Amino acid sequence: MLLQFVILAELIAIIITIGRNADFNEQAWQDFSLLSVFAVSIALCSIIVLKIISPLLRRASTVTGSALVITMLLLVTSVGIDGIIYLLHHLSIIEDRWPAWRETLLIRSLMIAAIVGTLGLRYLIMRERSDTHHRLQQESKLQALQSRIRPHFLFNSLNSVASLTRSDPSKAEAVLHDLADLFRVLLADARKLVPVSAEREISRQYLEVEKIRLGDRLQVKWNVSNIPRAALIPALTLQPLLENAIYHGIEPRFAGGTIKIEMWAEGEMLNIMISNPLPDVRKEGHNKGNKLAQENIRQRLATQFGSAASMQVIQEGGQYHVKVKIPIVRG
Repeated sequence: MLLQFVILAELIAIIITIGRNADFNEQAWQDFSLLSVFAVSIALCSIIVLKIISPLLRRASTVTGSALVITMLLLVTSVGIDGIIYLLHHLSIIEDRWPAWRETLLIRSLMIAAIVGTLGLRYLIMRERSDTHHRLQQESKLQALQSRIRPHFLFNSLNSVASLTRSDPSKAEAVLHDLADLFRVLLADARKLVPVSAEREISRQYLEVEKIRLGDRLQVKWNVSNIPRAALIPALTLQPLLENAIYHGIEPRFAGGTIKIEMWAEGEMLNIMISNPLPDVRKEGHNKGNKLAQENIRQRLATQFGSAASMQVIQEGGQYHVKVKIPIVRG
């Protein structure tokens, strides 16, 4: 904001200099120097006063705050003019303490300050509203995308719990606790970033729930290295990818298979690779659902990180790999 104010002040000084001088001679450069010092001084003083009254502006309405800012700007301009005139007189640059051109300079400067201040304030208000609207749109989009993550495993897990209530009540209770944790995260704020360790724990709970249903058909292998402890990632980054791996890779296979989860850091990027075996017989419905789920995840990452994040799908050697790269955000 300070830089913008200074640039605007310099532009005003250039425009007035061009308007007052037909040629770019020594007189023009003197005018520009004086106008530049004056405009930048007013801009800096305005920034300081705005900083001082900012708590009051935050509590005020748009109309009241705008009137207060314009009044402040006119007051700073008026005081600044008299201060510069006094300084010029004190340095013996001008003879009179109150020169005849003071009133004309004051009126012109106040008019320029009022016009520029009103236009600038209008621009800032519109930009703030646009940024707020864009932010709300992004937040709504994130919430909508996350609301689509309604794991179908819920019904299977509830059936598993029902079967465990008689044979192993304590295990059934533990599964219900895991499900509660999963859905607590699922229903949380989509904008929330969580530690990598917390995301791993939620993923572990999810895999434990699925192992009850799939038994030895589901094997899991983790490989995590050199990730900063303070690294944060969006909640439910791993779980949807793991759900895809189970639903499209493990379940269709009679013998099941192993899901590999690799996480490592490269510079300021966090890499996540989830691999699962390809099904023995591919089903068109499964493939379509997989693409829809991946597109949902891709949109979530793009909404959160923009072009800095990416997701890549690789099929080779009978394995299906999903690789995600996101910037490392430290808590």
